[in-house]
Amino acid sequence: MEASNVQLHQVHGEQGSTMRTLAVGDIHGCYRALRTLEAFVKFQPDDHIITLGDHIHRGPDSRSVIEWLIDRQGTGRLTALRGNHECVFQAAITSELDRETWLGFGGDQMLASYNVQSINQMPIEHRAFLQSGLKDFYENDTHFCVHANAREDLALKDQTERMLFWKKFGDVKPHQSGKVMVCGHTPQRSGYPKDLGHAICIDTAAARKGWLTCLDLDSRYCWQASETGQTRSFSLDAADRIAM
Repeated sequence: MEASNVQLHQVHGEQGSTMRTLAVGDIHGCYRALRTLEAFVKFQPDDHIITLGDHIHRGPDSRSVIEWLIDRQGTGRLTALRGNHECVFQAAITSELDRETWLGFGGDQMLASYNVQSINQMPIEHRAFLQSGLKDFYENDTHFCVHANAREDLALKDQTERMLFWKKFGDVKPHQSGKVMVCGHTPQRSGYPKDLGHAICIDTAAARKGWLTCLDLDSRYCWQASETGQTRSFSLDAADRIAM
């Protein structure tokens, strides 16, 4: 699903701000987990939230997740990234062949959340958000966020779509920028983020009976919520991770 002619969109963080910068892993339609996480973390108006893509499919309520994202983006305090599932959705908008692929990727669950039969019956505002309201990466002075991965020897603006949206999190090398990479995409079946120091994967399989994770980029503190309403929190630097 690589499309080299698609322009990459970037967002740079603000300097000198006291707000929290919070990254949220793959939501995948798990609206209850998202709202539980929101209350548990106590999102503040000044918090800058970066959602790492794959907001849709698999979980039961993609529609409510998109509504939440649109509302939060309206405050100017949300950066929503594009994931591979959004790439598949975007292709399905314009191609019947790709629409069949999309249905197998979780498009059927997404349509059910809207109670419609066709992608064209979804609200125009929601389709527009998924087509043009998402960024390809975020970066500030110390961190950068992508959906899947990044080549260590290329600037973010020069990364391929395959790397940004499809490449699994494995033997990741430190990026040439010296910044810490935060990503999702590769489910961590342990239920805990994979922390390599220079790279952190916070996809903890929310739609597969796991956890939705929020990471404070500066403090390295994590909060998690499940679709069943459970919560827990811990520091990535703590020896013991305490269930709450």
